[in-house]
Amino acid sequence: MDKFIIEGGAKLKGKVNVSGFKNAALPIIPATLLAGDKCIIENLPLIKDVNIYKEIMASLGADVSLDDKGTMEIDTSKIKECIATSDLAGRIRGSYYLLGAALGRFKEAEVSYPGGCNIGNRPIDQHIKGFEALGAKVDIDHGIIKCKAEKLIGTKIYLDVVSVGATINIMLAAVLAEGKTVIENAAKEPHIVDVANFLNAMGADIRGAGTDVIRINGVEELKGCTYSIIPDQIEAGTYMIAAAITGGDVIIDNVIPTHLESVTAKLKEMDIIVEEYGDSIRVSAPNPLKSINVKTLPHPGFPTDLQQPMSVLLSHAEGTSIVTESVSESRFKYIDELKRMGANIKVDGRTAVIEGIGKLSGAKVSATDLRAGAALIVAGLAADGTTEVENAQHIDRGYEKIDNKLLNLGAKIKKVQE
Repeated sequence: MDKFIIEGGAKLKGKVNVSGFKNAALPIIPATLLAGDKCIIENLPLIKDVNIYKEIMASLGADVSLDDKGTMEIDTSKIKECIATSDLAGRIRGSYYLLGAALGRFKEAEVSYPGGCNIGNRPIDQHIKGFEALGAKVDIDHGIIKCKAEKLIGTKIYLDVVSVGATINIMLAAVLAEGKTVIENAAKEPHIVDVANFLNAMGADIRGAGTDVIRINGVEELKGCTYSIIPDQIEAGTYMIAAAITGGDVIIDNVIPTHLESVTAKLKEMDIIVEEYGDSIRVSAPNPLKSINVKTLPHPGFPTDLQQPMSVLLSHAEGTSIVTESVSESRFKYIDELKRMGANIKVDGRTAVIEGIGKLSGAKVSATDLRAGAALIVAGLAADGTTEVENAQHIDRGYEKIDNKLLNLGAKIKKVQE
């Protein structure tokens, strides 16, 4: 087990480069199955989840390599079936994208029930609803999801709840189905658009990604392509918040500013200066922070993956802030860790009332999940004294070399083995 040790108090200054989007990478890697051909995927983040997926694809029979610049070459032509029931598939949430991709190409799949962060109930019922509507039979037996279809027929599918994972998985299954598929009440996140663009680059016919109605005309085959993944808006937002909480002045490079509009709006509301320059954003915080209210929502609302770092920032603001978590049901588990650092936060269901205390104190804390771990690092950057963040493996799942990037901005942080 590794942990991060942080000496707080340094103002972050300089430039940081954002990596490729984890939430786009995890469906795009298995989507290469659909082509049965060689694909080159560029701008992948060098994180634990991507490495796990590389191992999963290799175990299925793919020829796959990943260089130190984040470029993966993957040839799935030798894969003849998709049985991913090893421990690897159960370690990440995104393993369920193998189901949609394998259904599309092979008309059957067996995949371990997905893992990932424990942030409450994360059902896959909408995925199953979509697969069954397309003509598949789905069974779950002893933690193994089994899908099989004689053939897939396009149809109209209305999602009962806005689900990013289900929207993507249905797209993966439908691109090689017969006829036209319409997904209504679809999620609109940027990585859904990225996955659709990747599939279209392979020869799919998808329209409407980024809106709540996606139309897919099934095609007979897909071919390999070269594709570059969009920047990670969650990583970018984390560095924006880190710059603000330390009173720093940081340029976050390789971003798409429109993907960060909800974050930018809230930071400006707190009297933080945010300037946009094409593919970069500059954040500086020379003024006292104002308290605000935040409610997480599906895109284009404030992202649930930035709720924890934002709550840390609000602990440094003057006055009372209210954070409402409307997306994930158990995303306040990290609050007890923040209280060890002196935070004054009361949680009632999905609402947290935060009394700004001006300054947190260093303490020994533990990351409860990926985004909570990032939030605790943000807290340590601004706290008085030394903060130790244990369970660094959670953070490594989603942030590429976060300690090195923060060091380059002037932070005093190091990763050590416990």
